[in-house]
Amino acid sequence: MRSSCVLLAALLALAAYYVYIPLPGAVSDPWKLMLLDATFRGAQQVSNLIHTLGLSHHLIALNFIIVSFGKKSASSSPKVKVTDTDFDGVEVRVFEGSPKPDEQLRRSVVYIHGGGWALASAKISYYDELCTSMAEELNAVIVSIEYRLVPQVHFPEQIYDVIRATRYFLQPEVLDKYKVDPGRVAVSGDSAGGNLAAALGQQFTYIASLKNKLKLQALIYPVLQALDFNTPSYQQNANTPILPRHVMVKYWVDYFQGNYDFVQAMIVNNHTSLDVEKAAALRARLNWTSLLPPSIKKSYKPVMQTTGDARITQEIPQLLDAASSPLIADEEVLQDLPKTYILTCEHDVLRDDGILYAKRLESAGVNVTLDHFEDGFHGCMIFTSWPTNFSVGIRTRNSYIKWLDQNL
Repeated sequence: MRSSCVLLAALLALAAYYVYIPLPGAVSDPWKLMLLDATFRGAQQVSNLIHTLGLSHHLIALNFIIVSFGKKSASSSPKVKVTDTDFDGVEVRVFEGSPKPDEQLRRSVVYIHGGGWALASAKISYYDELCTSMAEELNAVIVSIEYRLVPQVHFPEQIYDVIRATRYFLQPEVLDKYKVDPGRVAVSGDSAGGNLAAALGQQFTYIASLKNKLKLQALIYPVLQALDFNTPSYQQNANTPILPRHVMVKYWVDYFQGNYDFVQAMIVNNHTSLDVEKAAALRARLNWTSLLPPSIKKSYKPVMQTTGDARITQEIPQLLDAASSPLIADEEVLQDLPKTYILTCEHDVLRDDGILYAKRLESAGVNVTLDHFEDGFHGCMIFTSWPTNFSVGIRTRNSYIKWLDQNL
């Protein structure tokens, strides 16, 4: 009996050691976040083991775990019709909310899910529930795009998928089929989906037939640049769940089918050092020392290497491409973008990407709403249902849908 108690105590101690990580006191539901993070870390470690054994790519294994536990079939309700179809060869899940009694045509949001360009799905419960709520509360048609993922495809194929599906949807005959008002269509996405939504918005400015076709863009804790992994939020939240800095850098490398040997050098900005000429012209576009307010900069200092590793941008030139990093786009492109909503979270490495983009858009004359949550963490908006229901998840979702309701 005594040995059993000792063993149980040891196991509980090991479990507590694995789960516990120091978190800022202001973060929402800290113990629940620790459990969520431990679960995700465990899945990552299992997928890495599978990769090491040569059984599967670690991202395929990790996404299999995620989708297996959360996939949801297209299930309609009295208020929302849900169907799976494809738009020009790209899979989509369409959520049709009931039209308002006084409106023949409905508004619409093209939604792009997050997951580091490699994980998740429009068909998992988190995004199915989000889009169902949007369709019901906005009396709208939500088109959730099931774009292809890394490692099946790499940049820029994900962008091509979302552009192809959105262009198909914006055809007059398709909008008419879904009874959508062509003047009330928005694009939106979270995390890597926010990146793709921002890229799509910018790409549309180059196409005369699609310019001004989107009324709004709504970006949820978007990833917007790969030049500086030492902004104040990257420094402050380097080890904060559920997106530590080293994990975000690896997502970028995977997106570009790059070499993992570059990860540590990229973390200290060796890829955009002063001797990398291609980066010099772009650096001013994310000069956070002048663009961020003191409350955000705090006492953090820029990390800028005099001499770095020129091989990184030579082998991965996509790092300096505005199609992958919308934050570094020309101002002439930014000024043609629609009214914008950007949601940021304090405990997120990507916080400053969103804030900097808001500042650049404002300077270009775009109407921007920056919605910041002091107790928020990366990914929180999709966590609204038991057992992963967070107070800040519910508040961010409500705030996001309220803004869409008032502006779309």
